[in-house]
Amino acid sequence: MSEPIKVAVTGDSFITQRLPRDEENLNNIKEFLLDCHVRFTNFEVVLHNFDQAPSATSGGTWAAARPNVLKDLKWLGFNLLACANNHSLDWLHGGLLSTIQALEKDDWVFAGIGRNLAEAGQPKYLETKNGRVALISVTSSFDQWHKAGEQRPDVPGRPGVNPLGHKQVHRISSETMQNLKQIDASTDVNAARNLNVSEGFWKDHSGSYQFGNLLFEEGEPGTETFMDQEDAKRIAKAIKEAARQADIVFVSLHAHEMKGTNKDKPAGFLKEFSRFCIDEGAHAIIGHGPHILRGIEIYRNRPIFYSLGDFIFQNDTVEKQPAEFYQLYDLDSRHTTADGMDARSKKGTRGLAANRKVFESVIASFSIEEDLITGIELLPITLGFEKSRAGKGRPSFANEVDGERILNELAELSSEFGTTIQIESGKGYIAIASG
Repeated sequence: MSEPIKVAVTGDSFITQRLPRDEENLNNIKEFLLDCHVRFTNFEVVLHNFDQAPSATSGGTWAAARPNVLKDLKWLGFNLLACANNHSLDWLHGGLLSTIQALEKDDWVFAGIGRNLAEAGQPKYLETKNGRVALISVTSSFDQWHKAGEQRPDVPGRPGVNPLGHKQVHRISSETMQNLKQIDASTDVNAARNLNVSEGFWKDHSGSYQFGNLLFEEGEPGTETFMDQEDAKRIAKAIKEAARQADIVFVSLHAHEMKGTNKDKPAGFLKEFSRFCIDEGAHAIIGHGPHILRGIEIYRNRPIFYSLGDFIFQNDTVEKQPAEFYQLYDLDSRHTTADGMDARSKKGTRGLAANRKVFESVIASFSIEEDLITGIELLPITLGFEKSRAGKGRPSFANEVDGERILNELAELSSEFGTTIQIESGKGYIAIASG
C-alpha cells in the first residue's frame, strides 16, 4: 500500500424505509462519504418481503425491510457492511438466508453472517484503488441458537452469526456464598443442571460456583465479564489470515453489553476483546449496538470505537411485526404496527423513541498510510429527534451548536480511556502519535 486509504465509518443502519434522494441533508452526507475509499456501516435489519416466519423472540423489534433498501445504502455510497448483530435471526434461518441472497445478488461486500460458521467468520475483502481492506464482523449480543454452526464431513453447518461469547462472574463475600449454598441445598434451583452434568448431557467447566444460570466466586464484591477464549482464538485466526491477505484489517463488533446500568460504558470483556484484536493485527475496532455513543480509545496507536451509535434509525417505522410483538402490549390481530409502536413508546414518551442520544452520533473519518493512522476526524450528525415518527431516523450533519454538544459528551466518555478530542468549528479531532 503506497497511497493512503481514506476511511469513513458509521454506526447502526437500522433502515426499514426508502430514503428521499432529493433531500439536501442526505446529499451532503453522500458527498462526504464518496470522498472516501472505504464507506462502512453496520446493517441491522433482515431482508425479505415479509414471506418469512418470525422467531418467537427478537432483538427488540423484529427488524425487517424489503430488499430495495439496499439501493439507498448504495446510493449513499456505502461499500462495506457488517451484518452480525442481535437482529440477524429475528426471522429465523429463512430470514437470514434471504438476507444473504439479497446481499449477494446486489454484489455487496459483507461479513458476519453465513450458511455455516466458516462462512460467517471469514474475512471479506473490499478492493480499492489504493489497497485491499478486510472486514471481520462479530456480535456478542445473541441467543445461543443464533450462533452459526461448524460444518462436519457428515453433517451440514448451521446458518447464523459470527459469535463472541462471554461469561459474567459475580464476586461475593464468603458469608453470602454460604447463604447461596444453603439455598441450593434446600431447593431444586440446581437440580436439573446437576442431573444433566451427572448424566453427561452438559459439561460442567465453569470453575466457579453456579447458582441457576449465574456464576459466583468469593472475593471483593462486584461483577466482571470475560471473553470466551475459544471464540477469541477463532477470531484471532481470521485476523491473522486477513492481515496476510489485505493491507488493512477492520473488526466490527456489535455489542449491547454494558458496565452495570451504564449503557454508554462497555462491559469489561468488550475492552478485553477489542485490545486483543489489535494485538492480533487489526487496524481498528468499529463498535455499535447500544444505539448511543460510547467512548473512543486509542490503543497502540489504533482506534477502538466502542460504539458509533446510530447512522439510520427507522425502528418505529418497520412495515410489519409478528403476533408476538403485539402480545407484548396486550394487543391482537385487530391492531396495526402503528398501534404497537404507540403502545411500546407510550406515544413517543418512553424508550428509544424518547431518548435524544439515540438520534445523535458521529461519522468517524481517518486515513491509513504505511500502516499508520495519524489522526481521526469526527463529524457529528443528528437523526431528526424533534421530527414526527415518519421523519425520524435519517441523518444530517449537525449544526455547530448541536455538534459541539455531541462532541463534548463524546469527549467526556472518551476521557475515561485517556483520549483527548479537540473541538473546533463543530468538528472533533483526535491526534495519534506516530511512534
